Amino acid sequence: MSTATTDIDALAASLRAAIGAERVISDRQELRTYECDGLAQYKVVPALVALPEDATQCAAVVRACVAAGAPFVARGSGTGLSGGALPHADGVLIVTSRMRDIIEVSPADERAVVQPGVINLAVSRAATPHGYYYAPDPSSQQICSIGGNVAENSGGAHCLKYGFTTNHVTGLEVVTPDGDLVRLGGRAPDPPGYDLLGAFVGSEGTLGIATEVTVRLVRLPESVRTLLAAFAGTDAAGAATSAIIAAGVVPAAVEMMDALAIEAAEAAVHCGYPPGAGAVLIVELDGPEPEVAAQFAEVERLCRDNGATEIRIAADDAERALFWKGRKSAFAAVGRISPDYIVQDGVIPRTALPEVLRRIAELSAERGIRVANVFHAGDGNLHPLVLFDAAVDGETERAEEVSGAILELCVAAGGSITGEHGVGMDKAKHMPRMFTDDDLDTMQLVRCAFDPRSLANPGKVFPTPRLCGEAPGRRRGAHPAQEAGLAEVF
Repeated sequence: MSTATTDIDALAASLRAAIGAERVISDRQELRTYECDGLAQYKVVPALVALPEDATQCAAVVRACVAAGAPFVARGSGTGLSGGALPHADGVLIVTSRMRDIIEVSPADERAVVQPGVINLAVSRAATPHGYYYAPDPSSQQICSIGGNVAENSGGAHCLKYGFTTNHVTGLEVVTPDGDLVRLGGRAPDPPGYDLLGAFVGSEGTLGIATEVTVRLVRLPESVRTLLAAFAGTDAAGAATSAIIAAGVVPAAVEMMDALAIEAAEAAVHCGYPPGAGAVLIVELDGPEPEVAAQFAEVERLCRDNGATEIRIAADDAERALFWKGRKSAFAAVGRISPDYIVQDGVIPRTALPEVLRRIAELSAERGIRVANVFHAGDGNLHPLVLFDAAVDGETERAEEVSGAILELCVAAGGSITGEHGVGMDKAKHMPRMFTDDDLDTMQLVRCAFDPRSLANPGKVFPTPRLCGEAPGRRRGAHPAQEAGLAEVF
């Protein structure tokens, strides 16, 4: 659907009438505040920004967009790293940051009900007095919002043991792309019928906007123990990781940083990691005290057996926080050692870690582009930080080539182009490396069922949208699902 003829002034007037003039931004300079998310390489100034304060207002904004034929994009805190919240130049950016009420914390049900603008860490802070917390913990948990976590199916260091956002969301209130308010799931752990909740979580704003989220709370563990192990390089640290998992130990987290990532973290937050380390592992165990004590001794032994040059055990919560401070600050910290960088996100089998990391080092040397590695080693979720200087001719292009080549390595190793950051704008072009045209069109059929007008976050996730009449046009020939009578192209 073309949006070139959208009357922005008329749409702005309609939005002001629906939700109040103070909740609509149309000034060009103010709009520039929202021109990108955490992936600053892509910037688009939206035509309008709407700031609804509740679900009814959010639905009213979507209905106004539908009436005007204007695309809309949902945005939370704007910390996404794939361009998923990149605005549409002819559309409305719907910002949910004012919807930040924690509606209920129910320890008896082990549930919390929150609005999408609630900050991730705030959920745990509200639940902790009751003996519970919210397990998914992205590195940006102090600023990222639950609505964005739902859109991207965000992960975090402790997802090795506890799973991703999708494993902790049991219910949603959603504004559909038609502007209707509907509920998916609830407090029950497994409602009957099609798993529409599962389809929505991780759909990156293409199926609607979450306006209320029911999340699962996890009881605070009896014991938490954390160690930091230094190694000569990533090969030895990777071998230790594989040995820990192979021994049947499932830590809450196993995180790895290489020498360049350590250098950046030291420059930024002075975390005091062992000097000269080629790599460090942070391993955290939690659970009943006897189980943690037994497994912790096993983890120590396996780290030493695989070449750990130094092992530090956190004596208290303060030291544990210092261990994590370096890891949690890593993405921002590389700004201390490079003027520009790309945060990549791919997944590989744990056993492929040494080979893939060696190949990344070779790519770095071949192209003259530094790469810092910091990642969730326990589940093979890589976050290579590709460093470059945009002021140097050709470096941006070489960095993008290295970034794409890393994703090719991940797919070739049997992995994925994203583990938790989403596809968004940045990785849409890489989707054909994982999926056939028929695969992609089948996914589009699901999208079309929710959004036949293609107004919800258009241009994201899919590289060449063909269904729903979205440019550059329909697929040539019938989709196999159509031929089988199983689906309809809108």
